[in-house]
Amino acid sequence: MNTKFGARTKEAIEISEKSRTIVSSIVKGDSPEDRIRQRCVIATGDLAFSDLMRFTKNPIKAGIEAIRRGATIFTDIRMAQVGITKRGHDCDVRCVLDAGEEMAEKTGMTRTSAGFAALEKELNGSIIVIGNAPSAALTVCDMIKRGLKPALLVATPVGFVNAAESKECVRMLDVPSITCVGTRGGTPVAVAVVNELVEMGNK
Repeated sequence: MNTKFGARTKEAIEISEKSRTIVSSIVKGDSPEDRIRQRCVIATGDLAFSDLMRFTKNPIKAGIEAIRRGATIFTDIRMAQVGITKRGHDCDVRCVLDAGEEMAEKTGMTRTSAGFAALEKELNGSIIVIGNAPSAALTVCDMIKRGLKPALLVATPVGFVNAAESKECVRMLDVPSITCVGTRGGTPVAVAVVNELVEMGNK
């Protein structure tokens, strides 16, 4: 299966198709969840990652609908902003680091947390993508508890300080979310999730 909004050249397409063929022979299934698991395995090179993915509150349907209507996608870091395909959708892909520097300096909170806090009024109905910063995931969780309603929260922060806990917090919320369990994760996983949703939204 070609990831048509990612690979563009002949060689890249061949590599993409071969990767998907190899992974789908091991991580079996063709459900939307299976496709995302396969894409995340390809992104990490880790077959065990398939078992780490979690899907809460019908997030694939919510994500595809949000993408099709052109919802803004907010990312925690620029790597995610750059990695999300700009083809196959009309969504504006923005990084919150552009908004939170002044608040971070005043409060001492991380720049990613400050960025989401500074943009709180714009986040309703959006797709929030956090691949790096557990602090940002916890900040967004607090905002959701206070009434924020994103269309979808993709949270796969990585590390040994609050990564596992922040993702568990996300899974307890009454919003559609795609996460992974434990300390593993990272921006490539979050980007893989969104890019696969774009692919599925164009079927």
